[in-house]
Amino acid sequence: MSNFSSQLRLSSSLLKHLKHQINATSSSTSTSAAAAMMFERRSFTTTEGSRPTIVHKRSIDILHDPWFNKGTAFSMTERDRLDLRGLLPPNVMSSPQQIERFMVDLKRLEVHARDGPSDPNALAKWRILNRLHDRNETMYYKVLIENIEEYAPIVYTPTVGLVCQNYSGLFRRPRGMYFSAEDRGEMMSMVYNWPADQVDMIVVTDGSRILGLGDLGVQGIGITIGKLDLYVAAAGINPQRVLPVMIDVGTNNEKLLKDPLYLGLQEHRLDGEEYISVIDEFMEAVFTRWPHVIVQFEDFQSKWAFNLLQRYRNTYRMFNDDVQGTAGVAIAGLLGAVRAQGKPMIDFPKQKIVVAGAGSAGIGVVNAARKTMARLLGNTESAFESARSQFWVVDANGLITEERTNIDPQALPFARKAKEVGHQGLKEGASLVEVVQQIKPDVLLGLSAVGGLFSKEVLEALKGSTSTRPAIFAMSNPTKNAECTPEEAFSVLGDQLIFASGSPFNDVKLGGGVIGHCNQGNNMYLFPGIGLGTLLSGSRIISDGMLQAAAECLAAYMKDEEVLKGIIYPSISSIRDITKEVAAAVVKEAIEEDLAEGYRDMDARELQKLDIEEIKTYVKNNMWEPRYPTLVYRKE
Repeated sequence: MSNFSSQLRLSSSLLKHLKHQINATSSSTSTSAAAAMMFERRSFTTTEGSRPTIVHKRSIDILHDPWFNKGTAFSMTERDRLDLRGLLPPNVMSSPQQIERFMVDLKRLEVHARDGPSDPNALAKWRILNRLHDRNETMYYKVLIENIEEYAPIVYTPTVGLVCQNYSGLFRRPRGMYFSAEDRGEMMSMVYNWPADQVDMIVVTDGSRILGLGDLGVQGIGITIGKLDLYVAAAGINPQRVLPVMIDVGTNNEKLLKDPLYLGLQEHRLDGEEYISVIDEFMEAVFTRWPHVIVQFEDFQSKWAFNLLQRYRNTYRMFNDDVQGTAGVAIAGLLGAVRAQGKPMIDFPKQKIVVAGAGSAGIGVVNAARKTMARLLGNTESAFESARSQFWVVDANGLITEERTNIDPQALPFARKAKEVGHQGLKEGASLVEVVQQIKPDVLLGLSAVGGLFSKEVLEALKGSTSTRPAIFAMSNPTKNAECTPEEAFSVLGDQLIFASGSPFNDVKLGGGVIGHCNQGNNMYLFPGIGLGTLLSGSRIISDGMLQAAAECLAAYMKDEEVLKGIIYPSISSIRDITKEVAAAVVKEAIEEDLAEGYRDMDARELQKLDIEEIKTYVKNNMWEPRYPTLVYRKE
């Protein structure tokens, strides 16, 4: 958005004053022309979150509204203007002072806030942060952004899994919206119960497969809240324009069905056409009220994740983070592993990859990796077919071959031919150990949600890899579901190993000053940038090319000297810069594919004129910053 147009719109009192002066000096000069003289330099963006805010409440109501509450940071002028004098301690605190006070309290309360010795310290931190979120959103996001490396694991994986498991007991203040099977026929009117006229980002789940924890029913809303916290912190999406959503179609979790304190529908899940009709009604309702919203599907069970993605992706602005986001982060890591071997990324199609896990995440990664290999081989039909032969997919029943009965349609393209595996000394249902022993893969990729699956026997088998630097991706979340720990992997395979995981682990000291780097392949590297880039481009859909551009941008983010040390993912502390780069790559690809329709005052023609550095500036200037706005009261 241009500074010129935004300031014309927002500074009406200034323009009235200007008009009075103009009329007094020259009746022939128009108001807009004089205003243009004031703003000689025309920029193409305006800084998100810098405008004064009109509020329709005062006094104690302001203090009880987390969107506008500043606590002790209200200036004396604002206290008078908003009838707050006497309702706060007299000392006006700066934002840094407030954060310092909170952090001191947080460190002191981390232990004391625990509900007994069995309550994990991480859950105590979540409680304290959540209370801040309930009373002062601006300060909450400022704390989160400034301490993102420490608190991302609290608001997101792995702690968010624990939060979801205990959400019925932790629930205090409504956050987000709930659409249930009992609301059929009512959703179109329900969406107007949400107070925000503009929503940019929705994260929605049906609670059927939360992380690797299974069916948690309505308690799964915790994951959507956590994801949107990261959209705000990492991508600068305005927190007043995000909406966490839970679609409650029942639960098949028998424990929850019998729990008298469970907050959701206590009936078995809808299935088939009944289930689809609920999701259809939800999608139609939210896109009717907010036509430009982006919907991210989160933690839907595999059988629905792919079906719903294919059903909606060419009609609505939506994507599935488990299928597409996980795949993009994995692709970036796989390309990084090739670079760590001292090879160019164009050698990626030569990598032999054994995949443990054939769910939505596992098959999503394999599909994306196959497309990347094919693109590097020339993007022909034969290249696409050739790339298929680089993957061996193993599920709970062993190696998937064409002899398998009732193969999941999504896994079918990667079922190995019986004759082919016979020559490799394998057969249908061969164990993971047998596959690793015979194939000698460059990469062992885990998306199984089975903690400890990469046993010592499997790791010993990987020592036979034909690669000088084999790679292990133990990507399942939360931490307890990781296929192995970095300590286990490095103790068997030594310092030449490339290791990545889905949840955070510490680096491993290998002796002699050598460090075994543990890379966290966190979806957080990509989904904020995909969402922000789609929003700012105004793209009608989220294309494969936009997702590929995001993954390649992340892969190229690391410097060669870092990659050669085995560091294939950047530090979470750089997440806002990473997101800016990824979003710019997504915008650029949307422009090149002629999908971009623009955002606010930046129309498609203006976007097409920008070079990559100008796109990055455009992205950065549209990222919300947690600053207290000037509040101006106006009677409704």
